[in-house]
Amino acid sequence: MPYTNLDYLNTVTDGDSFLMKEMINLFISQIDEFTRNFHKFLEEKNWDALGKEAHKAKSSVLILGMNDLGRKLKDLQLNIENKEAVETYSDYITDFEFQTKEAIKELETIGQD
Repeated sequence: MPYTNLDYLNTVTDGDSFLMKEMINLFISQIDEFTRNFHKFLEEKNWDALGKEAHKAKSSVLILGMNDLGRKLKDLQLNIENKEAVETYSDYITDFEFQTKEAIKELETIGQD
């Protein structure tokens, strides 16, 4: 099952393969920071920062057509805003890590020269 769909990226870059590769490489480089921050904010119980990080990560994954993960990050963000289901926050982060790792495997052949 593919984790990414590059149709949207293709549209916003007007099919410019160089720009697409740049955007893919930017996405790949952001994942470690998102992951570190997710774990840090979760451990610190810094819900405001965790919600903001989920929002930033959501924007990045949606550009790569990762709509399922985008919806999950939106759910996480809403749960944090409503102070609900705190016990599920780590599950969202685990899913983020899994899906982005799989997406990077798909993208590495496209994003790297």
